[in-house]
Amino acid sequence: MPNSRLRPRPGAGGGSGAAGRDELVSRSLQSAGHCLGAQDFGTAYAHYLLVLSLAPDLKDSVKETFQYTLFQWAEELDALGRIQDLLGCYEQALQLFPDDEVICNSMGEHLFRLGFRDEAAGYFHKAVKLNPDFNDAKENFYRVANWLVERWHFIMLNDTKRNMTYNAAIQKAVRSGFKSVLDIGAGTGILSMFARNAGAHSVYACELSKTMYELACDVVAANRMDTGITLLHMKSLDIEIPKHIPERVSLVVTETVDAGLFGEGIVESLIHAWEHLLLQPKFQTKGENGNCGEYGKVIPASAVIFGMAVECAEIRRHHRVGVKDIAGIHLPTNVKFRSPAYSSADTEETVEPYTTEKMSRVPGGYLALTECFEIMKVDFNNLQELKSLATRQPDQLCIPVIKEGILDALMVWFVLHLDDEHTLSTSPSEETCWEQAVYPIQDLTDYRIKPGHHVTMEVSCQDCYLRIQSVSVLDVEHEMEVTKNFTKHKDLVSLGNEAELCSALANLQTSKPDGEEQTCVLESTEIALLNNIPYHEGFKIAMEKVLSSLTPEKACQTMDTTHQDNAMSSTAGQKHTVQSAPEPFYVLDVSEGFSILPIIAGTLGQVKPYSSVEKDQHRVALDLISEASHFSKETLEFWLRHVEDESAVLQRPKSDKLWSIIILDVIEPSGLIQQEIMEKAAISRCLLQSGGKIFPQYVLMFGLLVESQTLVEESAVQGAECTLGLNIAPFINQFQVPIRVFLDLSSLPCTPLSKPVELLRLDLMTPYLNTSNREVKVPICKSGRVTAIPFWYHMYLDDEIRLDTSGEASHWKQAAVVLENPIQVETGQELVLSVQHHKSNVSITVKQ
Repeated sequence: MPNSRLRPRPGAGGGSGAAGRDELVSRSLQSAGHCLGAQDFGTAYAHYLLVLSLAPDLKDSVKETFQYTLFQWAEELDALGRIQDLLGCYEQALQLFPDDEVICNSMGEHLFRLGFRDEAAGYFHKAVKLNPDFNDAKENFYRVANWLVERWHFIMLNDTKRNMTYNAAIQKAVRSGFKSVLDIGAGTGILSMFARNAGAHSVYACELSKTMYELACDVVAANRMDTGITLLHMKSLDIEIPKHIPERVSLVVTETVDAGLFGEGIVESLIHAWEHLLLQPKFQTKGENGNCGEYGKVIPASAVIFGMAVECAEIRRHHRVGVKDIAGIHLPTNVKFRSPAYSSADTEETVEPYTTEKMSRVPGGYLALTECFEIMKVDFNNLQELKSLATRQPDQLCIPVIKEGILDALMVWFVLHLDDEHTLSTSPSEETCWEQAVYPIQDLTDYRIKPGHHVTMEVSCQDCYLRIQSVSVLDVEHEMEVTKNFTKHKDLVSLGNEAELCSALANLQTSKPDGEEQTCVLESTEIALLNNIPYHEGFKIAMEKVLSSLTPEKACQTMDTTHQDNAMSSTAGQKHTVQSAPEPFYVLDVSEGFSILPIIAGTLGQVKPYSSVEKDQHRVALDLISEASHFSKETLEFWLRHVEDESAVLQRPKSDKLWSIIILDVIEPSGLIQQEIMEKAAISRCLLQSGGKIFPQYVLMFGLLVESQTLVEESAVQGAECTLGLNIAPFINQFQVPIRVFLDLSSLPCTPLSKPVELLRLDLMTPYLNTSNREVKVPICKSGRVTAIPFWYHMYLDDEIRLDTSGEASHWKQAAVVLENPIQVETGQELVLSVQHHKSNVSITVKQ
């Protein structure tokens, strides 16, 4: 605890009044010290407030102790749920210490935990400005910046073609008479400024995100358009006339579309706009030669959605469990693993039914199994059509297969028709900022298709999403002789005879197997983990080694499941076994998410494995897998049922027992080191029996120097040229984050300028081998501009068993540090990297 024994400075005021005040200050300081000793932080905090109000000149003297008292009292208030009191304490503290970066950062942490991300970002940002070297605040700001200003903002603003096309369409509309404009989902305000530059008399822009709204205000003011553009911090659905805008506008501009077109609510917002905010469309107004200002229209005017059935091993391994046995563990057929992107026809949940991928960069590429086909057209200038989207019956499509392969997904993109002249395509063959929507295929009896087969599906727009459901494969050639009517044509397929025939053949699908099924929804990274055979086999071998070393007189052998079944069939024999059995080895798996490692551990002899999974459906699935592996549910236990405080998961298995193995999650799927992993390792070491191990035992971090314009453009807006002269970059780049995550290094467009080098060692078993600062010399093997330093890890379960997070089977992605200023290098040079490890965060900088 910081020193609290302080005395007021004498002579501060003169006279009996000053003497009385000094006495009160002195007594309050003494009382504060006593309260701190008794851990009565609330009363101590009140005493310090009194001291600082009476003697502001003591601020520097009591600052450290005041901070300590504030933080301890705030934690108590947080635990008691007294949130208003907690925030009030911080507001009082910041009035006394407005430029204290530590208090600002702590306030931000509390706000972030309470869900106030915008407000938290403000405090983190202020703390970084006050002290640019304050690592805790920088790390907090980077984390929250990804939430507040999503990375696609940078990519889209750097897409010059997209900006030019929108600008041209807006110019054309405004100059033809559409002079009043509403920008829905304004973001940085770029479309509003296009409209203002084109000559619009009145421009209104609404933005729901507080951070983006404030950013747009700064951008519009910097471009001297704040008098001509009215910014509204609200959803367009809440805009009222004349409360927020004086009258209906003639033009709505928007880009509230996602990779699946409808996912950002464009249909709902445009229905509301046509009904309440826009002038009536042209075809509803009298006369064909009326003034443009007398009717309304929307940019984009329409869209056409396209699709293609594809084979893609990368999508397959992230969305379908393709293995039946994992390191000796049998996966039962009655457990169905599904990714969140799975969308069945029966579901009533509003869940995004697709994932998104930059298909031109997906590792291993993809194979087209059908021609490109048209899924749907939508006219954004037709109110009745927009209203009917959500209510009409699903369209049935029947698409002929042109190439043999494995049906893994339906890939979807669209063409935006801004008007009759200007279009933007999100096709994977285009150089575009857009990703594509990917609908993983699940629940087919056979995924292999070939020419002569047809892929059928139902397509609709429900719950603001494009839904593709009831996907099936029909072997029409085998079933009927009329296939020649299908295969003669290779052009785009729509409804008509083909769809009717496919609908009639739908009953040819194999029915679902009998028996009750347990659905287990896993994240795509968890499914990829289940498919990662080397990972599980490596852990099995490493655990066998440790357990064998702990029983030298008797080698650890895999459990004989046949004998176990026989033993379990006899109750008396089972009771006798329990009584005479030796004390088991305790194994704890505290890795994040779904994991079958505890079940693997349970097959390695006299082992008591504990899983830390939280979700009920995961626990049920693990129980069923345990049964399929022929050992009782009692063998596997769920650790959180034994722990009173879930925040303190790392505890002894029993008061008089220690763990033989503790499995920690060291690397996040994103490619970063897990938060507080070294602190968890320190606790784990104290909970191990003699000879016990933490897995992994140590981790080596590797990196290399690359030149990658892609990473540069995905990390920051590159000047004003790409935004057509508008000054946006300095404002949005305040939310630039130096680390890019979820990268696939194998398909990242980049040129390596060095060979891989070891950057850092994290030793979980032998901490004295760790260093917090290290300099690494990197020889240059190719001339170029160093723009980024991608990195990955080798996780050592022991000195012989290594898991590579950049491997082909890896469920982990990679990450990269993106340099703010690229560095020109020549072959034969050496670049010195400064690698710093702070808590669980690693910073890599180039030492000049």
